[in-house]
Amino acid sequence: MPRWVPNFFTIARLVLVPVIIRAILAGKAGQALAVFVCAAVTDLLDGATARAFRITSQSGAYLDPIADKALLSGVYLALAAAGEMPWWLVFVIFGRDIYLLLAAGLLLCFTTRRKFPPSWWGKASTFVQIATAVIWMVRDLMRVSVLDSVASAMLWPCAALTIWSGVHYTWRGVQIAQAH
Repeated sequence: MPRWVPNFFTIARLVLVPVIIRAILAGKAGQALAVFVCAAVTDLLDGATARAFRITSQSGAYLDPIADKALLSGVYLALAAAGEMPWWLVFVIFGRDIYLLLAAGLLLCFTTRRKFPPSWWGKASTFVQIATAVIWMVRDLMRVSVLDSVASAMLWPCAALTIWSGVHYTWRGVQIAQAH
């Protein structure tokens, strides 16, 4: 297996982000959902390929979380800009992400720690953010009243896990800072 294959999947995910955003903003819910699913599959494939063939690279370690954030951030911004999702959830998600970037930057400046692996809560938050985005896109595609209720109900666990994962990362950051 060539060493570039996992990074190919990651780059493919990055390339799909503007396609998804354009589809959401153009009101093409089916196309947006299909391309989003393809992008999600590339996320599974890059990690599975890297683990199965023990192919790791520094560029992949940097690109994968960037691709993940670009995908989710782009989808949430586009859904809110299209009037399909409330802006407050976008602010919660972006607020946590900006906060974590600033905190990681401080830790990089003041400690020798260079790796910040995702926590279980961070992964759970990402999973719920993906599920919430999918439900909102399916809701936009099908326009069935029960999906309105499910989509609205998903906002709360999504916001809660996003905030809680930020609190958990803060706790981990304080522990790292105290250890150094």
